[in-house]
Amino acid sequence: MRRFRIGSVFGIPIQLDLTFLLVLPLFAWIIGTQVGRTTDLLNRSLGAGLNPALLTDGNLVWVLGVVAAVGLFTGVVLHELGHSLVAIRYGFPIDSITLWLFGGVAQLTEMPEDWKQELAIAVAGPVVSVALGAASYVVFVVLPGTASPVVESARFVFAYLALMNVALAAFNMLPGFPMDGGRVLRALLARTRTYARATRIAAEVGKVFAILLGLFGLFVLGNIFLAGLAFFIYIGAAGEARKTTMRADLEGVQVRDVMTPANRVTTVTADVSVRELIGTMFRERHTGYPVEGNGEVVGLVTLEDARAVNEVERDAYTVGDVMTTELVTVTPELDVMDALNELQDNPVGRLVVTDADGEFRGLLTRSDVMTALSILRSSEDAGLGANRLRTEP
Repeated sequence: MRRFRIGSVFGIPIQLDLTFLLVLPLFAWIIGTQVGRTTDLLNRSLGAGLNPALLTDGNLVWVLGVVAAVGLFTGVVLHELGHSLVAIRYGFPIDSITLWLFGGVAQLTEMPEDWKQELAIAVAGPVVSVALGAASYVVFVVLPGTASPVVESARFVFAYLALMNVALAAFNMLPGFPMDGGRVLRALLARTRTYARATRIAAEVGKVFAILLGLFGLFVLGNIFLAGLAFFIYIGAAGEARKTTMRADLEGVQVRDVMTPANRVTTVTADVSVRELIGTMFRERHTGYPVEGNGEVVGLVTLEDARAVNEVERDAYTVGDVMTTELVTVTPELDVMDALNELQDNPVGRLVVTDADGEFRGLLTRSDVMTALSILRSSEDAGLGANRLRTEP
C-alpha cells in the first residue's frame, strides 16, 4: 500500500499507510456509536462517575469518537517510539514508524541478536503504553466532575485512553510473535539457545497463538478485524522464522561463494537488436544479461525490458535503447544476506559484482542465493557448508 510521510520525531520518519486512512474513520465511528456502552464500562471498571446523558447528547458522540480515535493512535505512535529510541540507543537505526490497518510498526534496519538488547527493545513499547495509561488516568482524576459537556467529554476521553493504553500494553505482551510478547519470549529463549533456534520456537508459539486468536475472534466474538490481525501475526511469525533461519544457514557465506563468475556469464552488446536478444534468451534459458561496452559492464537488460517493446518494433530497437544503466554493484566479500537485502530492493533482480578496482567479477541473482541455500541445507555437515561453496575469485 502507498505510504504518506506526515513528519518526523527524533529524526524518525512518521508514515501513514493508505489502510490507516480507512481504519481511522472506522474507529472514530465505532467509538462514537458505543459512547453509552463505553461510559458504562468506564464507570464500572474505573469508578469514573461519568454522566452518559451529557455524553450522548446530539452530535457530541461523533466529536468524542474522532478525538478518542486520534488519541488512541497517538498512543500507538508513542508506543512504537518507545521501541525505536531504545533500539537507536543500542545502535540500530529506524527506517520509519508506520501507522496502518492493525496499528503501528517501527521498522528496524536489523534485529538485535543479543537477547538483552532485544528484551529491552521489546518491553519499551508496553512500558510507554502503561505510562501513557497512568498519565491519562491522572488527568482524568484531576479534572472535576461537573455538568459541563466540555469537561465531561474531556474526562471521558482521558478515562478511555487510560483504559485502552493499558489494554494495548497487555495485548502486545501476549506471546504472539512477532508481537512484543513474542519477542520477549524469543529473547528469554535465546539466553540458553542459539538465536535461530529461539526464533523457531517463538515463531511456532506465535503461530499457535495466531490460530487460537483467529478462531476466538471469528467464532466467539464474530470480530473479523481480530481474525485479520491473527492472520498477519501468523504470516509475520512464519516470515521472521524463515529469514532468521536463512541468515543462520548462510552465516559466513560471501557473495564470491555463490555468484556466477564472470567467465561463466554471457554478456551482450548495446547494438544487438531486441529480437536477437529474445532469441538468445530462448536458446540459453536466461532472462537477464550484463551489457558490455569498451571492455566493461555498462548496463543490464532483462526479459521485462525486451517485452516492453512492441513485437513489430523489436528489429528497430537495440539493447542500448532498453537496458538499465543504473547498476547496483556489490563486492565479492560482501555477506550474502546483505546482498540478498540489496536484491530485494533492486527491481532488476540482479547485482553486478565488481572488485575494488571496478573490474567485473560476476553476477548475483536471487536464484544463485536460493540454490546455495538448498545445498547448505542438504549438507550432512552444515558447519562445512561455507567452505564447500567457497570458490577462487
